[in-house]
Amino acid sequence: MDHDFDDLLASNQRYATSAPRNFDGYAHAGIAVVTCMDSRLQPLEMVGLFLGEAKILRTPGGHVTEDVVNGCVLGVHLLQVDRILVISHSRCAMASGSDDELRRRILEASGLDAGDCHFGADPDQAGRLREDVRTLAEHPLIAGRARVGGFHYDVDTGLLERVC
Repeated sequence: MDHDFDDLLASNQRYATSAPRNFDGYAHAGIAVVTCMDSRLQPLEMVGLFLGEAKILRTPGGHVTEDVVNGCVLGVHLLQVDRILVISHSRCAMASGSDDELRRRILEASGLDAGDCHFGADPDQAGRLREDVRTLAEHPLIAGRARVGGFHYDVDTGLLERVC
């Protein structure tokens, strides 16, 4: 076996000595956050929440995908979620162009064809955010059970703004 992950396993050994335990898996603040996979975003911290208070769902661009819808439905019905925040952010690569451009960049970087990949890139970030919020808010298993809001996070200022 290789040693590619040994540093992370060693860090986990240290973490395990003080890792939080005995959580029940509910979203104790009633919150689900849908946001981007960008490592500059700290979803709990940006809205003043702590471990165990929210469900976090991440996708490229923070877009609502089938998996996100499923996670939100489960959160609403089984995990005490009654508010869902969909959060886009400034300087997001998924808002910088199209899927075709991302596939071209991958080809240039690696020489590999990502032609079968659908990333969901959309330069109309505000429009896409509104569409994603509407998708969740109007879903028959979510509508009337959870409030859904769309927000935009500025990675340079740390401020969150309500969009819809």
